[in-house]
Amino acid sequence: MKERIQLTTLMDRNFNRELMTLVIPIALQNLISAMVISADVVMLGTISQTAMSAVSLAGQITFALTLFYMGMSTGAGILTAQYWGKKDLQTIQRVLSIACMFSLCISVMFFLVSFLYPAMLMQFFTNDDELIGYGSKFLQMNSFSYLAMGISQMYLSVIRSMENARLSAWISSLCLILNIVFNALCIFVFFPSMPELAIAAVALATVLARFIELACCIVHSVTKGTIRFRLPVRDTIQRNLLKDFLKYTMPVQGNYIVWGGALTATAAIIGHVSADMVAANSVASVVKNLAIVLCGGIASGGSVLIGKYLGKGEIDKARQTGNRMNLYALIFGIIAGCTILLIKPLVFSFVNLNVTAQSYLEGMLFISAFYCIAKSINSTNIAGIFTAGGDSQFGFWCDTVVMWFIILPLGYLCAFVWEVSPIVLYMVISLDEIVKLPAAFIRYRQYKWLNNITRSFAQTG
Repeated sequence: MKERIQLTTLMDRNFNRELMTLVIPIALQNLISAMVISADVVMLGTISQTAMSAVSLAGQITFALTLFYMGMSTGAGILTAQYWGKKDLQTIQRVLSIACMFSLCISVMFFLVSFLYPAMLMQFFTNDDELIGYGSKFLQMNSFSYLAMGISQMYLSVIRSMENARLSAWISSLCLILNIVFNALCIFVFFPSMPELAIAAVALATVLARFIELACCIVHSVTKGTIRFRLPVRDTIQRNLLKDFLKYTMPVQGNYIVWGGALTATAAIIGHVSADMVAANSVASVVKNLAIVLCGGIASGGSVLIGKYLGKGEIDKARQTGNRMNLYALIFGIIAGCTILLIKPLVFSFVNLNVTAQSYLEGMLFISAFYCIAKSINSTNIAGIFTAGGDSQFGFWCDTVVMWFIILPLGYLCAFVWEVSPIVLYMVISLDEIVKLPAAFIRYRQYKWLNNITRSFAQTG
């Protein structure tokens, strides 16, 4: 009995060490990524509340594009993690080529629309002429960054799913820190009292940082990488792998589009309520994203381990990993909520909002504290555990029903029919994670996500 307890303790320690070597770099990468957005908002807020709000709204287009990247990188990550369990590097090489091909096509489409029709895109989010003017300048310049992001994000996702999270975090962190430095120079040194020029310069800084990120990925791939950027090969193996990629990517992609489209629609609702609510929501979103970075690390890191175990055929170990991830998700969700409440005074000391916007922000941060707990558990299950095992359709249907048939109709009625207060409106559009929680837990306990989805391509070839 004593030997069994010691063995269990040793296994727990090994698992925690293995999980944390993935979670900490991914969480650091998420933190720095969120800090870049925070830096843009906070630094521009020192110049003008209008400039801050405009960039926040324009960022919704980048957010929409990021949803495509998230869907494709998740699909690539599902396959990579499981084939990594089999140590099949040739198949992983093919997965990267397929993901880059799709990602580049989407990036070019977003670049053309954002560069040619920025004002039209901004009009979807607001009818304020000043916000449209500032946002259009940012969007048009920032669109060039899309051409680099698509390729670099696929590469970083694949090497992260090969348990090389440190390198992925190092490359992303370096370039994101450069972005913050460039932004600070543009806002505080070069154009401290010229909002229009500062906005354009901040967008240019983002473009430079993204191309530096892509250059780092290419250099690593050529010099030290176990996989490299290559054009897709047309053969039987590639066709079968493409079918698998689409099979597991399309539901995830649909899930991100449905979820992100709903968030974009709620941003449009807020944008048509008042400029003060837009400003408060910009800050609240930044704080919320910073608070849950560790929760995202648990979901991403745990999904890599589960995928690896399933690819190796270790079903019981994958189930135990899922149970442990849910416990950690609850703990870190509570920590995230408490963090928001603790840093409220610090947030108000950094942003320059008028009295009305400050009152909105006070209520939004309180609501966000409770939101983070449910968000942590749901993201771990839906975006992490389920997708790692190929159960990628649940998230799509869950978000479709909850976001588009419950939250958005209620949000529209609250804003334009019942005309409730902005804080009540914000609470209503933040209910989505609470509504999804019971369904996600039931789905988890059904264990339909315990699937080995790999093929024996050596035999096929």
